[in-house]
Amino acid sequence: MNHFPIVQALCRAAMAQPTPALRKQVERLRDALAREGKQKQAASLASVLSAADRMKDIAPSRIIRSKVGPLGEAIHRSTQVPVDKETAAPLAEIIFPEDINMVAPLFNPTVAQATKSIVGEWQNCEMLLTVDIRPSNTCLIYGDPGTGKTRLALWIARELMLPVVLIRLDGLVSSFLGTTARNIGNLFTFANRYQCILLLDEFDAIAKLRDDPQEVGEIKRVVNTLLQNLDGRKDIGLTIGITNHPALLDPAVWRRFEIQLDIPRPDFQVREAIAKHFMPPVQAPDAHIRLISWFAEGSTGAEIEALVRTYKKARAIQKGDPHGLLETLRQFAALNAARIQPDRRELLFAKPEKLFRVMYNDKTLNFTLADIGEIAGRDKSTVSRLIGKPRDRAKKKEAIGG
Repeated sequence: MNHFPIVQALCRAAMAQPTPALRKQVERLRDALAREGKQKQAASLASVLSAADRMKDIAPSRIIRSKVGPLGEAIHRSTQVPVDKETAAPLAEIIFPEDINMVAPLFNPTVAQATKSIVGEWQNCEMLLTVDIRPSNTCLIYGDPGTGKTRLALWIARELMLPVVLIRLDGLVSSFLGTTARNIGNLFTFANRYQCILLLDEFDAIAKLRDDPQEVGEIKRVVNTLLQNLDGRKDIGLTIGITNHPALLDPAVWRRFEIQLDIPRPDFQVREAIAKHFMPPVQAPDAHIRLISWFAEGSTGAEIEALVRTYKKARAIQKGDPHGLLETLRQFAALNAARIQPDRRELLFAKPEKLFRVMYNDKTLNFTLADIGEIAGRDKSTVSRLIGKPRDRAKKKEAIGG
């Protein structure tokens, strides 16, 4: 073919952005040259087609709107996160939804309903757009350490089937604060490019009160950089901030978050559910679950999990003997004094008659003499003698002929 180099160059340029019809014509030309015995020219066009296929495989996915709303390219496992130029350390971690293996976090009904509404908005993004409303783009989750804030954020990501770009801001602060501001900008640029949930953990590490007299002027510029990037991320994707210290946050930071979700320490019912969740494969009596949950008043989910682990270890060592619960609780209280409220801890080490009397009269525990006897390894008559007096509700029951 005359002028084949020109034809080859035209084909290569056209295949940079091919359409099915264009590809079909290049394939027809390749086949025609092969039939004419011009194998070298046919092989050149075959190489052009193969190169186009390779470029298609490695090229970034086009910007699309996913079923849950965020715009951007898809993140792949080969996607490289930004790094600090001075140390070459990665500035973020990518967590894919298929790697998040967890059940829904256990919270009280109010928090549980709130989290469902966050997920529901994004799962029904298209319906909201029909009335010109977008789902909430920013969420601040705050509460004591161990209450399940990060676990909740990851669960939301799994429900929405979106990868998480996790940034631990406490590790991002550099002694060179100009570097910190630049790293923040690079991370937000990265997150704005992809379909993801941007998770800012330890948010208070940077978002401090700008009028703190102990902070230098440069940290205030870092906070301003953070605020500007938060503003710039609106309508792009879901951003979740997590903090254990809400009082440290700049008031301007609070205004950037549409949702401000307080995660409280669990009440008795939630503590009971958490204890049951972490108990398998040990089969604990219901009275044991209730007593563990009762003594864990004021504890976080993480602390309850630690207490259940101690109980499971003791049951394994004691070969399933159920009568060592009180001693196990005392052991835990001795090794974790700050994790048990003082009044509960005092009861554990009080005389048996005082402990049994409180357990018997507590309406939350609702223990019978048999329950206490089973827990303490005592018979009912001994427990009754130590308690000394029937509880008020038993008296009332007898008074009405029950």
